[in-house]
Amino acid sequence: MNRNAPASPLVLDAKDVGRRPGSMHEVSLQADAPADFGTDVLSVPQGQPMDLQARMESVHEGVLVSGTVSATATGACVRCLDEIDLPVDSSFQELFVWPDRAKHHREVDAEADEEEEHRIEDDMIDLEPVLRDAVLPNLPFQPVCRDDCPGLCSECGARLEDDPEHHHELIDPRWAALEALAPLATPSGDEDNEEKRN
Repeated sequence: MNRNAPASPLVLDAKDVGRRPGSMHEVSLQADAPADFGTDVLSVPQGQPMDLQARMESVHEGVLVSGTVSATATGACVRCLDEIDLPVDSSFQELFVWPDRAKHHREVDAEADEEEEHRIEDDMIDLEPVLRDAVLPNLPFQPVCRDDCPGLCSECGARLEDDPEHHHELIDPRWAALEALAPLATPSGDEDNEEKRN
């Protein structure tokens, strides 16, 4: 499948700006988020609308594309596991090189990394990899619903926000063996006291 299919809203037509250096073209559009647009803990759901503002500027080597992307990422708070929605606003700027200029660059600079170079293919500019590079690194690795979220009880998993006084009596492990004997010691002590009273 051709990723640069014109039907894709994340693909811009380079012919809109042309090859005359200095010419510009602005684009404002809404596109559905692609699959796997995020991390394991936070992502923009596939198909969710993303607002895109872009400016295409023709330069000697190709087309310089600058802009912003806005969306909403969803996930779970790493402390209490509640669902969260996080606004995403990222900016980007990338040069897309014309195929003939890309070939010239490789001939001039033998160390040029072809994989890092974004190229215009069939007069089309695919923004998806650029948007991934702009958005994904800025998503928090450990998202929280709020900075002071108390999370869950480490002993039983209860929501600490629902019961701020929630706690467990923690026994020093060195006394755990004696704690197990406590129920047995109490009745014998009561019998001794009874005998003394008699």
